[in-house]
Amino acid sequence: MQQTNLTIEALNNAYSTGALSAETLILSLAAEAKTQKAVWISLLDETQITAYLAGLKNKSPQTHPLYGVPFAIKDNIDLAGLPTTAACSEYSYIAEKSAYVVEQLIDAGAIPIGKTNLDQFATGLVGTRSPYGETKNAFNPDYISGGSSSGSAVAVATGIVSFALGTDTAGSGRIPACFNNLVGLKPSKGLLSTSGVVPACRSLDCVSIFALTANDANTVFQIAAQYDASDCFARINTPANKSPVLSKAEFTFAVPLPEQLTFFGDNIYQAEFYKTIEKLEALGGKKTQLGFSPMLQAAKLLYEGPWVAERYLATQEIIEKKPEAMLDVTRTIIEAGNSAKATDCFAALYKLQALKKQADAIVEQVDFVVTPTAGTHYTREEIRDNPISYNSNLGYYTNFMNLLDYSAIAVPTSFTEQKMPFGVTLFSFALQDQKLLAYADKIMQSNQLPLGATTWPLTNKTLSTSNNRGFIDLAVCGAHLSGMALNHQLIERNALLVEKTTTAKAYQMYTVQGPVERPALIRSEQEKQSFEVEVWRMPTEHFASFVLGIAAPLGMGKIELVDGRLVTGFIAEAIAQKGRNISEFGSWRKYMATQ
Repeated sequence: MQQTNLTIEALNNAYSTGALSAETLILSLAAEAKTQKAVWISLLDETQITAYLAGLKNKSPQTHPLYGVPFAIKDNIDLAGLPTTAACSEYSYIAEKSAYVVEQLIDAGAIPIGKTNLDQFATGLVGTRSPYGETKNAFNPDYISGGSSSGSAVAVATGIVSFALGTDTAGSGRIPACFNNLVGLKPSKGLLSTSGVVPACRSLDCVSIFALTANDANTVFQIAAQYDASDCFARINTPANKSPVLSKAEFTFAVPLPEQLTFFGDNIYQAEFYKTIEKLEALGGKKTQLGFSPMLQAAKLLYEGPWVAERYLATQEIIEKKPEAMLDVTRTIIEAGNSAKATDCFAALYKLQALKKQADAIVEQVDFVVTPTAGTHYTREEIRDNPISYNSNLGYYTNFMNLLDYSAIAVPTSFTEQKMPFGVTLFSFALQDQKLLAYADKIMQSNQLPLGATTWPLTNKTLSTSNNRGFIDLAVCGAHLSGMALNHQLIERNALLVEKTTTAKAYQMYTVQGPVERPALIRSEQEKQSFEVEVWRMPTEHFASFVLGIAAPLGMGKIELVDGRLVTGFIAEAIAQKGRNISEFGSWRKYMATQ
């Protein structure tokens, strides 16, 4: 299967220009999904998908922001007409209607592909606790994918869907994101409805979002975060949290004290974390080291306190009447929840409230707090040998988040020497989702990592697409910009938008007439300007055909960006100066808006 750029912006552009058909793309992706083992529990058949595609008839990319965008749904979230199993066949039921959050996405034009595998009853952070098979990591099948939302993460990483829904009670939407080079947004509790979601710990559960970019996560979040009056845990999304936030040029962030950071003997992850902190400082961040003790104490309450009783309550019927239907490790964890007393519950609530006061005093000192998303990454064999304690290790930086009512986002930041993903988590108070998304985008724009696993040329062994491809970064400044007339030429060649920036203050811009009006960017010694550019990453196998389509007086050369980097891009012969000088506009978009 030829790989397609599945970011929401790229699909919107491709559909808008007619370069791509939603029906062709969705049906081909659905066929590819059938080849993936242990990623999906159930898939829509062609008739079911065609019915959803028919719903696009009176919609368009301009009116519906998720028009024709494929997505996956963790199989503890209802999709009408399909079974919801929570990875336990004896628990399974056919959903009569879709979960409220799924309905919002479908109404916006998104097309479901199927239901994904998970750690049974969303109990686990490993992705191996399922009778439907162990979901393998998208980069190296010897490693765990992370859980519990394992299938959702891998479906996005391997290029079958643009985004996926998971759940995140204790880290299930962040750990798999980290291990598969994705953004994992754990929104503030109650912003995404849990109506139609099989509960784990109902008072703590969150529906989470896996996406290739922070911008895509934000698009999905804005659509999905609609108030659901039928959800007793719903909270209203404030107007301030609905509007995009600009990251500050200078910002503050906190990291735990050195003695409170743990990497469980993983020197590689430890090194990547400190590299990430250095990058944040280079981006304008001022680091503060603050005590992390209240968070760590709160984290212990999740499984050592009475909240396990909520997991028991959620599965009470099957654990009491058919305990053999559960995996041994799942049953062992949940059975412990039946021993808590009411006095234990209140004692834990009092302790948690005191810890939250202490934790809030730490969080309010900075724009956000940064931790590793996980302290290490285990192989599937290591998890089989030590399933409970290693799983607990993975929750070291995640278990406290919902107990303390914080919003969080997992952000990919680097690859290790072994070409495995690494990432950090940013967190802050509830209803700070937009702020965290803005800084996540800032980090991703600076890192310029490949998206998911489908564009990584060295280690992806799970795809039928060609591997070991090279890439070239192209700076475009005019008709090839996102949403402009020739942008489809990049999308057709599987190019990915990796950065929006500006040139160095060293250029002038002139118009070039033709079937499509284009700009000519010329380095100048006088009246130097900087101009908006986008950097797109294109497989080198498609570069030749792209260059052959360039008409004089334009050509390819090196463009200096604002940070001093030289990137391949469009340059022009001096004769282009006979065109209209549009340097005053500062960008091709602004010029075209006047025409």
